[in-house]
Amino acid sequence: MAADPFDLNLRHLRALLSIAEKGSITAAADSVSLSQPALTQGLAKLERQFGYTMFERRSGGMVPTPMGAIVIERTRVALEHLSYAAKGLSAVFQYPERLMTMTQLRAFLALAEAGGFAAAAHSSGMSQTAVHRAVSDLEHMIGGQLVERRGRAIWLNPAGKRLARGARLAVTEIIAAVADLGFDSGGELIAFGALPLARPYLVPAAMARMTSNYPRAAFKVLEGSWRELVEPLRDGEIDMIVGALRPFEIADLYQMPLYEDHLVIAAGSQHPLVSVTQPTLEQLSAYPWIVAPANSPLREQWEQLFHGAPLPETPIECGSVMIIGRLLTEGNFLTLLSPDQVALQIRSGLLAQVGAPLEHSRRLVGISTRRSWRPTATQRHFLECLEEAAAVMRPGATQPALRSTGWV
Repeated sequence: MAADPFDLNLRHLRALLSIAEKGSITAAADSVSLSQPALTQGLAKLERQFGYTMFERRSGGMVPTPMGAIVIERTRVALEHLSYAAKGLSAVFQYPERLMTMTQLRAFLALAEAGGFAAAAHSSGMSQTAVHRAVSDLEHMIGGQLVERRGRAIWLNPAGKRLARGARLAVTEIIAAVADLGFDSGGELIAFGALPLARPYLVPAAMARMTSNYPRAAFKVLEGSWRELVEPLRDGEIDMIVGALRPFEIADLYQMPLYEDHLVIAAGSQHPLVSVTQPTLEQLSAYPWIVAPANSPLREQWEQLFHGAPLPETPIECGSVMIIGRLLTEGNFLTLLSPDQVALQIRSGLLAQVGAPLEHSRRLVGISTRRSWRPTATQRHFLECLEEAAAVMRPGATQPALRSTGWV
């Protein structure tokens, strides 16, 4: 298989789907406006690029081989992503995506990533002239602009963002087809986002398991809040977000719970309330708090803690556990966190837990993915590693819970 999915021909991929649907090259050639010899040559080239025969030639027609079926299904989803992105964009052509080429998509995605023509040319291996021409051709197809230019600054307008998302998801499906066929097994890139709750234990434990079983596994990890990671997830830059799940359904995303987390009140080890077994709301309100950003699940839990009572002072709003941990050691602050987020500081004696875990602070920790996402074998193995790492966090698990292993 050619290492670069952009070396494939979009028209040949469309023809592949047509052959699978029609059952013959003759019928498919008419539907994709190619001559039969041209279609035959296109199929032969695809088979060379993927390294497998796509169809068995039988008396009743052409039937996909097992490997062909993998490529056909991934290609179908890829072209659906591209078609959905292009739908309604063009006032010139009804189906502009049928005129697009992989070269144009390579240039456009490089520009979307780099934010400038010179950088896009460098990253794509194309000349600046070629990148300009490719983007201009795409804009001609839709009869409007995809990028806004102000001096040397380049950014995508709403139409450009929509097309970039569809193109990126389409390319991701082709890359997944290559992985499904077994090329570079174990060396596939696993791209995901890590929310604060998953960073101390769950994510590193799963990655360690994965690299133990797949030494050539490669990871791309983005850290951030839900707001910062959800659009990269939808755009296909990452394939999952690991951490606290949203307490509501999201139409285009699927949320898979792994375990329940119960919050604790944390403070510096010298805080006056550390010695209090069951502090009252009045006692808790007497000290300043470090709170999570507004509208975050953690902030909502904090507000519920003081529901019906006067809220304490909140001089600091912060989502960084590293900063919060240091602040707790410098003053009489209190904060609400998962015990796993500050486990090492508690073990070292820098921080302490105030009172018992909050009974009504249930938060689900798990994995969020696109509903359209179908993981490859390597990605499925990483999902299994996440489930195995989460098993020790569940009450009543056959393995010892983290809080009894010395982690906290």
